[in-house]
Amino acid sequence: MRLRHKPWALDYMKEQSSIYIADPSTLKGNWSNEFKNDNPIYIEVGSGKGAFITGMAIQYPDVNFVAIELFESVAVAIVQKLVEEPLANVRVLTVDAKDLCDFFEKGEVARVYLNFSDPWPKSRHAKRRLTYKTFLSTYEDILPDKGQIHFKTDNRKLFESSLMTMSAYGMTFDWMSLDLHANEPENNVRTEYEARFSALGQPIYRMEATYDN
Repeated sequence: MRLRHKPWALDYMKEQSSIYIADPSTLKGNWSNEFKNDNPIYIEVGSGKGAFITGMAIQYPDVNFVAIELFESVAVAIVQKLVEEPLANVRVLTVDAKDLCDFFEKGEVARVYLNFSDPWPKSRHAKRRLTYKTFLSTYEDILPDKGQIHFKTDNRKLFESSLMTMSAYGMTFDWMSLDLHANEPENNVRTEYEARFSALGQPIYRMEATYDN
């Protein structure tokens, strides 16, 4: 899908300093001060337009959520959503997932969500997948011991490759579904892609994986 450039996005987001964190490196080790509480922090890497993370923030007001999105022209939709319907427990970053250790201390993030990540289907692009071993190492460095990744996708090959890379990394699988919506949990929050693919009859794959450390 072609990304439409929005040259005004960064300036707009910077004006919303209570939502958008322009320099998250200044908060490393001090996110509790930003949220003004000690509630657990869940991050979503690749938040799209924010349907999942805002839905989760409403459902779990005692959890703090950080949306991680690489592209400013995408992240601005989350910020706009939060301007229209403010949620005190959500912040938005436009950073690269490989740099997460620059923004969070070990154990500062309680859970990582990966939803409908780019599958990068070609073998030569495997290192770009958000479940590749280098990314798994990065998440491990900001999660507590026995930290969890919750993963959803409509792409069976990505799901299978993620199972293999996580297993090879030494992670264990606590929960798994090969057709999430066949018996959808009441607390499941759908992403924009999830709703679209489900309407087309495509199965949604989901798993919860724990670091065995």
